[in-house]
Amino acid sequence: MKVFMAVPRAMPDDQATLASKRQAAKVLRRLKADYPQAPCALSHKNPFQLLIATILSAQCTDVRVNMVTKDLFRKYATPAAFATAPLREIEKAVKSTGFYRNKAKNIKACSKELLSRFDGNVPQDLDSLVSLAGVGRKTANVVLGTAFGLASGVVVDTHVGRLSRRLGLTEQKDAVKVERDLMQMLPKKEWIQFSHRMIHHGRQVCSARRPTCEVCSMKKFCPKIGLVS
Repeated sequence: MKVFMAVPRAMPDDQATLASKRQAAKVLRRLKADYPQAPCALSHKNPFQLLIATILSAQCTDVRVNMVTKDLFRKYATPAAFATAPLREIEKAVKSTGFYRNKAKNIKACSKELLSRFDGNVPQDLDSLVSLAGVGRKTANVVLGTAFGLASGVVVDTHVGRLSRRLGLTEQKDAVKVERDLMQMLPKKEWIQFSHRMIHHGRQVCSARRPTCEVCSMKKFCPKIGLVS
């Protein structure tokens, strides 16, 4: 059994940055060619639905979230509907997404805050979004990028983090630090779609346990960091 633990030789920071940007450019070109149209994996019809779906996606697959929100958004279509619904009902509706008590509490509180502070509308700035219950930087980036086309950062979920490390774009494990590295090496205009494309590639080709490297379009320049073969 051979373990790929490719570690580049130490080099000055400016050279390391240049090498990272070159690698990022290669990855970006292949992703754009392979996934020219990469929609958001979470089903939604408006910014509010996307906000709720993203809150539910924590520690849960997008597939499961989409199954839950199909009925959820029929019953609770607006912030007012969630704000006035009994907490137990919301808990029951989102139970299969995991951590359902905390998620239900945050969804209800977030909906109340949208009504009291933003006239029921989803705010379009990072600071306002992260001030809402259950909303962190990742969720805010998803909503701003996908719903409003505002590149506030790079969304780093489990797929984006895993692939970024395997491809040699970062050595970080913390999502915020991974995002910081990606923001430094990617053009801002690419931030939104980069994440969508990485997520699609992570699902279709570069899975966590059984990546299909033999059919991957990036196999010629992927260092396969951390992979076992």
